[in-house]
Amino acid sequence: MIGAVDPWPVVGAVVVIGAAAARTLRRRRHRRRPVPPAPAPAPLPDVLVTAVEPRPTLPEPPVDLAERLGRSRGVFDRLRGLTSSAVGPEQLALVEEVLLRSDVGVATTTAVLHQLAEGAPEGVAAAVRAALRAALVSERSVRVEADAGRVGVWLFVGVNGVGKTTTIGKIATREVRAGRQVILAAGDTFRAAAADQLGQWAERSGADLVRAHEGADPGSVVHDAIGRAASRGADLVLADTAGRRASSTNLLDELAKVRRVADREPGQVLETLLVVDATTGQNALSQAREFLAAAAVTGIVLTKLDGTARGGIVVAIERELGIPVKFVGVGEGPHDLIAFDPDAFVASLLEA
Repeated sequence: MIGAVDPWPVVGAVVVIGAAAARTLRRRRHRRRPVPPAPAPAPLPDVLVTAVEPRPTLPEPPVDLAERLGRSRGVFDRLRGLTSSAVGPEQLALVEEVLLRSDVGVATTTAVLHQLAEGAPEGVAAAVRAALRAALVSERSVRVEADAGRVGVWLFVGVNGVGKTTTIGKIATREVRAGRQVILAAGDTFRAAAADQLGQWAERSGADLVRAHEGADPGSVVHDAIGRAASRGADLVLADTAGRRASSTNLLDELAKVRRVADREPGQVLETLLVVDATTGQNALSQAREFLAAAAVTGIVLTKLDGTARGGIVVAIERELGIPVKFVGVGEGPHDLIAFDPDAFVASLLEA
């Protein structure tokens, strides 16, 4: 009987031969094909850019004051309709109501009523418009040029919450766009976020910033800012100041000291601007009176005028304090702080 044949050696040989064939096949498949050489790069010109064009800037659209002061204008709606020259008790009562509601103030309202009692040949609305315009001072220019060898300084004063730091940032934007080199002094060292907020405005506007640690002496910050401005040939220093309660004697003393430091060579205080919130109405007058003597205020910045129906506070401030409103805030944008124009203001309230 022939013995049985063991199949395992044959199977093993087949497996080995198959594995070798598979390896050979993979080698052939993965053999790299020759890559043709890349073409030589084209030569570059000697000069790529002959001139750098300035980045185009779009002009800011003009502010429609009548639209921005829509709330205050609404208070004068009924008065604008009084085009007749007839002046009787009903007309006088309406004029009195409108003026007091708009926060023109008792003194101005009384004066306007006395003038109307003498007649209004061109109409009641026209007479009121002329009386309000006459109550506003004409001179409200701002000084930006210091004496030779001095650095111009604008001080900003006012209680916390009126928009003082934002106002500085907006004015910095305005002055930088006018071609001036501006340095911001973060002199409100008692409010933790003030310097950070001013730093953000410095970045947006292109101004430089001088700041110190929280609780530092405000006068030293202003002094350092003036020194930097003098060394760099900057045109203007805009200095923030502490804004705690105006009834605080310490605060008023501090403001007087800061002003003395800012007016010492090489610094020269050109403007001291009191920032007040228009939405507070007659309270703005109380704040202003507290600051006048200590800070030698030269002008008023009235913020948030677009957010109130009490636009007549402009007239009350100028008539009762004798200080011009130089800027008004009529929006949240960086260009929504505008130079106050009395003619445009009165027209926005009373012209149809």
